[in-house]
Amino acid sequence: MRLFIGLDVSLDKTAICVISEHGEIIREAEAASEPEVLSRWLYELDGRVAVVGLEAGPLSQWLHRGLIEAGLDAVLMETRQVKGALKAMPIKTDRRDAEGIARLLHLGWFRPVHCKSVSAQETRAVLGARKAIQQNMIALEMSLRGLLRNFGLKVGAISRGRFEARIRELADGNPMLETATAPMLRARETLRQELATLEKHVRQFAQDDPVCRRLMTMPGVGAVVALTFRAAVDDPTRFRTSKRIGPWVGLTPSRNQSGERDVSGGITKAGDVNLRRALCQAATVMMNRGRSTWLRTWGAQLAQRRGRKIAMVALARRIAVILHRIWIDGSVFQPDAAPKMI
Repeated sequence: MRLFIGLDVSLDKTAICVISEHGEIIREAEAASEPEVLSRWLYELDGRVAVVGLEAGPLSQWLHRGLIEAGLDAVLMETRQVKGALKAMPIKTDRRDAEGIARLLHLGWFRPVHCKSVSAQETRAVLGARKAIQQNMIALEMSLRGLLRNFGLKVGAISRGRFEARIRELADGNPMLETATAPMLRARETLRQELATLEKHVRQFAQDDPVCRRLMTMPGVGAVVALTFRAAVDDPTRFRTSKRIGPWVGLTPSRNQSGERDVSGGITKAGDVNLRRALCQAATVMMNRGRSTWLRTWGAQLAQRRGRKIAMVALARRIAVILHRIWIDGSVFQPDAAPKMI
């Protein structure tokens, strides 16, 4: 008897639901969220495990990899689709979520998600740490500005290197303000030093990787964008054509059609938000500060016809397509002529 297993993963416990090939619930249980515990529990079942399904998430990738190594046929399921299907249940519990996942597996109504390699997850961890430090440093700067603004002291537009001197200048002579700003400035300086160290590591990682070096031949694509693209895509061969990158990263228009109504809206915003943001930043740099290339000319012409915002999104989508083609072909960006396959 073929068995379909749904796993609803949480930090400590995983709810398990086993459904037969006839749609009957065979067994329900809870087990520790550890791949060894789960695989041992699944191998004790009476019947052949057809597939094990997990909703995609940070912990799910680790469990998925462990189940695959244990010889089980496991699949990661797209989060949006799973959540949409489980909304039909009037009562939400971990047990019912596991049952819903198992029934989606049984029906075949799910979209598999690529499980990223360990190297890709490590790269994303470094980029995530860089972003967290950067955001905390900016938050401290904004807090310092707001703190002084209450006393009519305006920091104004100033470079990051002169920010600390400007804060000390405004707080000078007021013991209470000096006491309030001094520890925040020390924390900011520590974050700034750590961010500079991480930036050096990120640039070195990109230079050491041959794929990233080729991706960075495109204007506007630096070390962060190249590493973000490489870690998000992970395996370029899983896309049948380069043009599938645009919809995958959520840079294509959404559509709502029913009966006489057919509405095209903004972009779908599906997929990796960090990759989408990086591609939009690369498009902005290319349009504003990049050297003259056929791609920048195409974006400028589109901006004149459709507006700058639409042109930026379209340029980001096209950058993603070209980067994927560069990766697949082992080529570099050609600034003088558009490739025929784009």
